[in-house]
Amino acid sequence: MRIIHTHESKPEDLENQWERDQVYNGLDCCVTAEILDVLLPQLDDHTKATYAFSRALQGPVLEMQLRGILVDQSRRHEVIEDYYDKIGLLADQLDEIVLNGVGMPTFNWRSNPDLQRLFYEHLAIPVIRNRGRPTCDHKALEKMQLYIVARPIVNRLLVMRELQKKIDFLKTGVDPDGRIRTSYNISGTNTGRFSSSYSEFGTGGNLQNVEESLRSVFISDPGWKFAKFDAKSGESYIVGAIEGNLFDDWRYLDAVESGDVHTTVARMCWPELGWTGDLARDKEIAERPFYRHYSYRFMCKKLGHGSNYGGQPQTLAMQTTLPEPIVIGFQPKYFAAFPAHLQWHEWTDGQLRKVGFLVSLTGRKRWFFGRRTEASTLREAIAYDPQGSLADIVNRAMLRIWRKRPCLLMMQDHDALTFMYREEMEDEIIPTLQRMLPEEIPLQHGRAMCIPYDCKIGWNKGEYHAEENPDGLRDFGGGDNRRRQPKVSLVDRLLHRKH
Repeated sequence: MRIIHTHESKPEDLENQWERDQVYNGLDCCVTAEILDVLLPQLDDHTKATYAFSRALQGPVLEMQLRGILVDQSRRHEVIEDYYDKIGLLADQLDEIVLNGVGMPTFNWRSNPDLQRLFYEHLAIPVIRNRGRPTCDHKALEKMQLYIVARPIVNRLLVMRELQKKIDFLKTGVDPDGRIRTSYNISGTNTGRFSSSYSEFGTGGNLQNVEESLRSVFISDPGWKFAKFDAKSGESYIVGAIEGNLFDDWRYLDAVESGDVHTTVARMCWPELGWTGDLARDKEIAERPFYRHYSYRFMCKKLGHGSNYGGQPQTLAMQTTLPEPIVIGFQPKYFAAFPAHLQWHEWTDGQLRKVGFLVSLTGRKRWFFGRRTEASTLREAIAYDPQGSLADIVNRAMLRIWRKRPCLLMMQDHDALTFMYREEMEDEIIPTLQRMLPEEIPLQHGRAMCIPYDCKIGWNKGEYHAEENPDGLRDFGGGDNRRRQPKVSLVDRLLHRKH
């Protein structure tokens, strides 16, 4: 409800504003109710279940949004200063290149006119336009990387802009109570995955995709500790389950359940490498260089995942910075080892053309309204079930735990959940969560699938490092002999550095 108060407002003005707000809000409620009455009869068994599940998720989501997560202010300022130092270093390099190398007498990297003069006049790059106007936005800079003469400048600009975004996020996103918040959108995607953005108060931001260098500023409350559970390789589990259900081909699920899917895939794609049958020793073989510094295991991890979703050689080569012939040589080996991948792609294409919708492993139904004969629609459909089913499985675990309340729910990071618990209860809480998280999904032919969760614990959301981040998240191994580091001010940190 929106009520405007000003020093000049008269009583009758406030009364009129109140009445207008009542009418405005009343119309919102009435129209929404009318739409609901029309939509409810159209729901089938699948969509009814999805609707009920989405409504149930409002409880834990609202709680996470209201609670937020505490920010380490001294660490926050330290990270900001570090980013400013990096921008300054890159700006000096850029000035050297532009002023002395290109011969442009004055240059400001934040100025769009200066950037246009640099690229389109001095470097004579064909003008890139957005809605008819010349632009040097992010997409334009990525296109300019194709030009060798522009690449050193573009690379620095992209990094500097990304650093500035991080600074802006850290400077403006924290609420007055020292916590940062996000707004989760339960229906923000077509797959069932959450999206997140600014909080209801215009602060915070997308906390689901915060990069590693920023995560250490998010800390647990005094006397509390974080536990992060990650459903790693979850999408691969679901791809294997789909292919087993459809074609009674369990080879890929078997590979995923082996404990190291990438090494298992490497053994199948390159049988001539002298594998031992021992997974730990074979992992060392799989880590041998295949192309430059890329190992056989890397090939299976990056190219295998992209190939699962219908990625073409040219696209995968761009994403992995590998030569296209390398990708072209990998895919036949990969699909020979797992022929059900191509069968699944073909089956999905047939479903799109015949009925126009898919029902996921977890019962989520989605209609596809794009052109059903286009490759982009097919790739979207192929990715739908693994992404959507994993989202449902993780969110069902989140809902189960939230209802039992053994600890506090803090964050939902797509395929991972972060909880906060009292430090002294660690030996009780972690095993409880490890029992509650997994869910056995029944499959065809009497088989079942259960996605495991990795567990990491710590006092901040960054990765553990003995010197740089001793309070960070590290693997839970049945006990943690660490003690939380005392809070140190920024001044103390700087003095410590000097000495």
